Amino acid sequence: MISVIGAGSPTADVAALAEQVGLELAGYGATVVCGGLGGVMEAVCRGAKQGGGTTIGILPWNDPADANPWVDIPICTGLGYARNVIVVKSGRAVIAVGGAFGTLSEIGHALGEDIPVIGLSTWQLSRNGDIDPSIQVVSTPTEAVRQAMEAAQCRDTA
Repeated sequence: MISVIGAGSPTADVAALAEQVGLELAGYGATVVCGGLGGVMEAVCRGAKQGGGTTIGILPWNDPADANPWVDIPICTGLGYARNVIVVKSGRAVIAVGGAFGTLSEIGHALGEDIPVIGLSTWQLSRNGDIDPSIQVVSTPTEAVRQAMEAAQCRDTA
């Protein structure tokens, strides 16, 4: 399982990147885990379904009908934004595509748990004025998925 995170209201370009990420993940046979709502979450699920993949939506509230139409397995948490921890901890790696402040919090939770984060047009972190290399920055969906799959395999064999 690979978690994909990003904004609920992305630009069209970011949504297209997310959709391609979903398609590529399906090609690897990976299950997509996301927040289950709109924006990047909807786009990655749509791409995964186009590729014959499986999708899980970790929803913030209690109604499975809130999930976007491409979520196969909606999981209702009733936790609001606290569900972000569940989203990132469910994946063996995280791909951040674009993102707002909720995405930034998910990146922080993942990095704090030593879960690899691959960044595609997303946040950049700095520490003491220097770029922090914790996020593996990539420029294409193909590269994002390849690195996420490699990172997940490394975690599984460690």
